[in-house]
Amino acid sequence: MGLLEATGFVLDKFESFVGVNFWTMIFAWVNLLILYLAFKKFLFGPIKKMIDDRQKEVDDIYSDAEQARESADRLKSEYEEKISHATEESEEILKKAVRRAQLKEEEILKEASEQAARTLERAEEQIALEKKQAINDVKNQVSAMAIGIASAVIERDVSEDEHRELIDDFISNIGNE
Repeated sequence: MGLLEATGFVLDKFESFVGVNFWTMIFAWVNLLILYLAFKKFLFGPIKKMIDDRQKEVDDIYSDAEQARESADRLKSEYEEKISHATEESEEILKKAVRRAQLKEEEILKEASEQAARTLERAEEQIALEKKQAINDVKNQVSAMAIGIASAVIERDVSEDEHRELIDDFISNIGNE
């Protein structure tokens, strides 16, 4: 065998080892297609389903978080509004309490003023009564003195009622002059 033949033999062997055989290539493609379909059905499908489920969970978590944030914002605004209303109500209650206190103060002052006026009126009435009584006492004393003087002067006994009448007329005439 010559070198050429040996080289040809090696090339044939090499070509058969490395070479491209049409049926081998079709068989490899069919195997690859069957392997792809099997992986797609048994491996890619469940993995894709698992990834989709995880993505859905993540989306749900984000959605729930967004809803919770919106709810918290809504509650915050409601609480702020309630606090604002509570502040307004407390101010209104305070104003009402101040008004009631002022009215009570005015009522107490009015009552005290009326009571002072009544006390003053009673005092004036008391003074008038005491003045009348003092005048009557003075009249009685003057009439007693006048009776005593008149009896001494006239030396006759005049009844006390007559003397009083005379003195009252006398005092009335003096008061008119």
